[in-house]
Amino acid sequence: MSAEPRELYSLLIPLKSERLLVPRMCVAEVIAFADAARSRDDAAPDWYLGAVEWNNRRLPVVSFDSQRGEERKARRARTRVVVFHAITQELKGGFYGILTQGFPQLVRVNADVLSLETEQPLPEGLPALCRARMIHEYPLIPDVERLEKMIAAVPL
Repeated sequence: MSAEPRELYSLLIPLKSERLLVPRMCVAEVIAFADAARSRDDAAPDWYLGAVEWNNRRLPVVSFDSQRGEERKARRARTRVVVFHAITQELKGGFYGILTQGFPQLVRVNADVLSLETEQPLPEGLPALCRARMIHEYPLIPDVERLEKMIAAVPL
């Protein structure tokens, strides 16, 4: 057996007040945000921003920050959409996007730098499995299965 440490290339995704930590292989692309096509009078929840055109398909876009009921604010030039590969069969298109506040940062994660954070509570209402401790960062690990079910339940 090899004695070299097991590492996973991951992305730290900046949100307004949090960061997400996801394996790099979950992400298909990072694109510029264009206002999603969402009617103001539809029954979609606040965290669902609508759909954008991406690779000749409609890509549903969500905001992790709006899960807590925060007001939707004007988008800045740094706002991006991280396009995720769906891991469940819930989403017909096989992809969805999460709104970010900048470019994700590529990090190498291993057992020496990553542990479970139990002191800081999880933000209420967010589809997050846990909070990690990664040197001086405390990112959330998203519950992508729950998130995909939530997106699939939105009337389009």
